[in-house]
Amino acid sequence: MTELSMMRLAAFEADQNLETKDGGPFGCVIAKESQVLVSAHNQVLKDNDPTAHAEITAIRKATKKLGTFDLSGYTLYTSCYPCPMCLGAIIWSNIKTVYYGNTAKDAASIGFRDDYIYQFIQNQSEHEDVLKMISFDREETLPAFNAFKDESEKVIY
Repeated sequence: MTELSMMRLAAFEADQNLETKDGGPFGCVIAKESQVLVSAHNQVLKDNDPTAHAEITAIRKATKKLGTFDLSGYTLYTSCYPCPMCLGAIIWSNIKTVYYGNTAKDAASIGFRDDYIYQFIQNQSEHEDVLKMISFDREETLPAFNAFKDESEKVIY
């Protein structure tokens, strides 16, 4: 399959949600060497799970299918620029190439907060009415990090 075919499949997944109402109009495909590994769509409403975005759902399906958290060598095709949560999951899964259709501003224009969340990350102190982040009792949480740092066999993803 070509990049265009992959994006059309991601768009098809997004279109299906207009009928199923599983979640927003977002679809995703993960592929390697022109072979589709998985396709998925947003399932936030179906699963009552705010993390069940198309990209997260696809990554979960792919890692389960492969039996690994490492998706190195795979490419992700998504109908919209990934939100910050999805972008983080893509980076954590070691996917190095993402093709996307719509932009975060396009998502904002239909009521989604992706672009707003990016702005929040850049200027957290200006948005304490949305979420207040407080550093607290680091001394209590630091020992586990120090112990992990000293382990000879560790997996860092």
